Amino acid sequence: MRKLTAIVVAGLVSGALDIVAAFASYAAQGATPEGILKYIASGVLGAAAMQGSVGVAGLGLLFHFALTTGMAAVFMAAALKLPTLAARPWLWGSVYGVLTWVAMVYVVVPLSAVPGWKLPQGWNIVSGLLAHIFYVGVPIAFITQRGLRLTEGRK
Repeated sequence: MRKLTAIVVAGLVSGALDIVAAFASYAAQGATPEGILKYIASGVLGAAAMQGSVGVAGLGLLFHFALTTGMAAVFMAAALKLPTLAARPWLWGSVYGVLTWVAMVYVVVPLSAVPGWKLPQGWNIVSGLLAHIFYVGVPIAFITQRGLRLTEGRK
């Protein structure tokens, strides 16, 4: 697995795990997968996304995977500079999961066009952090580790 392949695979795996977790978590609050994806699309399209078609939901899914692939690319770039990040994926993947959650909650979403954004509270904080640790950070770290090992073996 080359570095670019590792980034794409990590983005797809973490994106799939994270979106399924979001569907499961928010279903208990009455949200539908289509509504969740439209909400994601609203980060770029604004409130009008919520009235959009299934195509808008598809854009939301695309935006979601673009974000997780970007997160994977950032981790890969950091691991190339600091190899210990990939050497200890449970530790640094967990830390990275927390950092990605903080970045999303305090920077990305507040700066987006999402209508009526409010900081998460209670269970939404816990579930968001756990999801970003176990479904985003740790998988990205393990896939990065594998990608770097195989890349180093080909030099």
